[in-house]
Parts: sequence; structure tokens; C-alpha cells
Amino acid sequence: MLISNPKGGYSFLRGISPYSAGAVSSAGFAIEHARFAAPGPLDAGFARVRAHLQKVGRPPQALCGMELRSPKPFTFAGFNQFNSGYVQVLKDWGIFLDGLNPVARTNVAPELTPPSAPSLYGFSYTVPSAAKQKSFVVAGAGELPEGSLDPHDVVRMGQTSEDALREKARFVMGLMTGRINGLGVSWDEVTVTEIYTVHPICTYLAAEILKPMRGGGNHGVTWHYSRPPIESIEYEMDLRGCAREIVLPA
Repeated sequence: MLISNPKGGYSFLRGISPYSAGAVSSAGFAIEHARFAAPGPLDAGFARVRAHLQKVGRPPQALCGMELRSPKPFTFAGFNQFNSGYVQVLKDWGIFLDGLNPVARTNVAPELTPPSAPSLYGFSYTVPSAAKQKSFVVAGAGELPEGSLDPHDVVRMGQTSEDALREKARFVMGLMTGRINGLGVSWDEVTVTEIYTVHPICTYLAAEILKPMRGGGNHGVTWHYSRPPIESIEYEMDLRGCAREIVLPA
């Protein structure tokens, strides 16, 4: 069920405490996506997000998506500990709505040249717009059922055969499709699709990913040679349909 966030200019799909499952622009607004030329430390990144929002005349509540980079995958316990500090910043900014986190998130660990500390790669936010087409961001998801942070729920846990990876990818595509439908948009409206894994994707890319994407597949996919944020998860995706994409200096 979509939850309206009037101060932010968007609605969101309820997720779990660290993040929502996705966000979609409200009437009169559009979602823009910004990324940095290079990731920077998270504390400084939060400050830069706030400065950018002030520059474009938007309140902190306009923030609807965050993309993080970590030095390495967390344990499940370590992930929960990290989330507590991250969530506190959003609460301090007054972003939580009735106890719910409206901000979608992706958090992955680059396999090559990882950051030395948790860092911010990019973010999404709403701006006033007369555009009639909705814009949206879908949070990253790996091969875990919606709402679960239980290692026992990982699909084909510990397996990285081609068959297992194909099943993981198919499962995650199902999560993405469910979130797209929940936001009231379609694969045809997707402008950017990102895959995060260190395992080969070519053998199942066409059948399990591009074909189900329909029109969204016309834009291809961006493959980040990265690991999902938690140990034992092997494959993650996120996606968006944004009105504008910008790159900010490092």
C-alpha cells in the first residue's frame, strides 16, 4: 500500500526501519537523481545532500532515495548495527513519517577499490514539476523475501552455480516487479536498471532480466561489480524512472 508523504512530494511503499521499498512522485513533483563523481564518507555525504537540497530550494523531507557504498559486506548483526546510526540521521532531520522510514536505499560493497568507510554514492529527491508522467525509485533488493533480514530466508543460500544464480535473479526480478506494481508504474517507465553481483550474468541476462523488463530493457542494464550489503547474499538489483540525472563533483 502506498503511503502519502505530503512534505516530501512523494508516496512510498512501506519497507523496514532502514529503508522503504520505493518512492513515487506526487502530482506537481518529479524525482531527480544525483550521484557524486566519487563516493565520499557518509557523514560528509549527508551534509552535501542537505546543502544540495537547500540549493535547489527543497526541504530535507524531499529526500526519497540513498545509494551507499560499504568497505565489505556486513554480517546480519553488523548490518543492523550500521542501520541504527544511519536511521538516526533521518530521524534527526524530521524525515520519518509516523514512525516509518520513507527513504528508499541501496547499499552495496564494491569488489574492487572499495571505500575505507561507509560512503555515499548518490541520492534522489523531489522537485516541483509540471510533468504528468510519474517518476520513481525502487530500493535495492537481494534474494531475501520482502521484510526479512533473516539469513535462513536467503534463496539458495551458499550456492553460486549457474542454476542457483539464475533462480536468485528470477526471485529478485519478482521483487522488483512487485514494487513497481505497488508504486503504480510499469517496467516500460524504467529508465535505469542496476545489477550488483560479482558473478557472471550473461547466461541468464536476456531470458530472466531483459525480456521481463519489456520497454525498460531498451535502456539495458548497468552492472556494478559489487557485492550486496550482507554476507551470504549474492545478487541485488535496484531501478528507477527519473526525470533528470545529474553528476555532482567529488
